Amino acid sequence: MTENVGMPEPARTLLIACGALAREIAALKRANGWTSVDVRCLPAQLHNRPERIAPAVQAEIQANRGHYANMFVVYGDCGTRGTLDAVLKAEGVERLPEAHCYEFLATPQVFAQLSDAEPGTFYLTDFLLRHFERLVIRPLGLDRHPELASEYFRNYRKLVYLAQAQRAGAIEQARRIADSFGFAFEYRFTGYGEMGTRLTAVVASQAPLAWQA
Repeated sequence: MTENVGMPEPARTLLIACGALAREIAALKRANGWTSVDVRCLPAQLHNRPERIAPAVQAEIQANRGHYANMFVVYGDCGTRGTLDAVLKAEGVERLPEAHCYEFLATPQVFAQLSDAEPGTFYLTDFLLRHFERLVIRPLGLDRHPELASEYFRNYRKLVYLAQAQRAGAIEQARRIADSFGFAFEYRFTGYGEMGTRLTAVVASQAPLAWQA
């Protein structure tokens, strides 16, 4: 019997994801036993240069074309101003429909309520909380010039921690960040929100998905 050495298994799914969601997607894979799912995570730092997200996603799609029955992009628009959607329409691949991770983790309905209640809200996810010093404090120079915080965050009034998992000390850590900036604090446990629901449906379908406007 001849084996097709190196050939991919049939009906595999590739998730092309933001690196900021890597831990959450890995947890979903373990919990659901998604043995037919592979994940390619792009650097979370791309959010600092959102114009680079669409080309990076397109490169991953094209590099893996023909190797998977199904590909799905685990990004929102994420500040690409529609350029990611244009790429995905051309490539015939779908993404999560919301604007950003805060919205699809909290769900659009809850995020709209939070935004309406206080437009000047700073949002934390588990990823951002874990890397707050590296992604916020040091890049903004607040470790050297803490007095700049009042300028950077002058339009913010509240911090909402959208938690994906329950971790000892996380709420207290988020509350300390809020207190350090003089923000009101709110905690919301979201789990994986619409990302979990949508990815479950994608994996279950095991069929090529066409982009939809």
